[in-house]
Amino acid sequence: MITLARFFPPPTAAGRPKLRRLADDAGLTVIVCALAAVLITLVNGKTWELYDQMVYSICIGLIGLAVLDGLRLTVLDDPARRRRWLVPSLVLLVATAPVAHYCGIVVGGLILGTGWPDLHDYPNDRGQRGMILFTLLGMCVMALMILNRERVERIKLERTEVRARAATIERQALQAQLRLLQAQIEPHMLFNTLANLQGLIAIDPQQANRMLDHLIQYLRATLSATRAETTTLAQEFEAAEAYLGLMAVRMGSRLAYRCILPDDLRRARLPAMLLQPLVENAIIHGLEPKIEGGTVTVEASVRAGLLDICVSDTGLGLPDADTPAKGSGVGVTTTRERLQVLYGARAALTLLPAQPHGVLARLTLPLETA
Repeated sequence: MITLARFFPPPTAAGRPKLRRLADDAGLTVIVCALAAVLITLVNGKTWELYDQMVYSICIGLIGLAVLDGLRLTVLDDPARRRRWLVPSLVLLVATAPVAHYCGIVVGGLILGTGWPDLHDYPNDRGQRGMILFTLLGMCVMALMILNRERVERIKLERTEVRARAATIERQALQAQLRLLQAQIEPHMLFNTLANLQGLIAIDPQQANRMLDHLIQYLRATLSATRAETTTLAQEFEAAEAYLGLMAVRMGSRLAYRCILPDDLRRARLPAMLLQPLVENAIIHGLEPKIEGGTVTVEASVRAGLLDICVSDTGLGLPDADTPAKGSGVGVTTTRERLQVLYGARAALTLLPAQPHGVLARLTLPLETA
């Protein structure tokens, strides 16, 4: 059994303004009424009356729509009042058919200049009663079509909202994973640094002082970055340079580094702690296992309208296909997942062999300035 609640759905999930919904309903009504006029003309066999039938049909349809949409958008959009107005709305749906039919004939007669039937004789005309039933059927068809359209729009919006919530949850999960990664890496690195610092204080106070300075710079740069979702490229380079300076004190002459950041890119924005895992990978997996060490270069540039950040090292290079990489690779994996969630196909992280040896990590993402 079809209830009136189906004819009068709750507000569309798309949240369109009421005037827009009325305009859409009116356009649909005109199309349906034009088709009804063609059907009536074909049944009567009076094709020369097609224009008149179309005028009458459209006038009747728009008047009926005004009553139904007025009720639907003012009363039945409110869930609290919908159940209370269910029976009155059903009565109104039936009562609207003869009113809409007669008023439409009057308006159509005024437009065409053909006059209209007398109201006293109108209910007794068998042909008019048949057209009233046809009008009621047409109003039901229109209500079902409007219901179906809004239901489809509501489903589309609900799917969009679900995808948006899923993307938000995934982004939050990745941020939590990033913070967990930092919580795992930083204590290990900090304890090693403090142990080295303790040893240097006794044998080389000047070198210990340099290490302490770099440690302070590194902590100042990273602690604020891990609490923010976005940062500037200048801050990312500051953290990377502080980390490399700290590692240079530990590794001595085995490590050389360069950080190249053009002035016009210092205010470019990017997700926080995006560069740090790549620099750490270059040290941990590239240079520290290599006896003679090497050089790390961090450089930012603009390529094809995109921000291009390259971290290259002259270390051991990429492992062979048959040789598993040292370390878990969590930093690179997390970075790729963050890029996918935040930018989709607009960003990428590529690992390439560097020349003559080593690894080139290229980070490409949209150029956004503060």
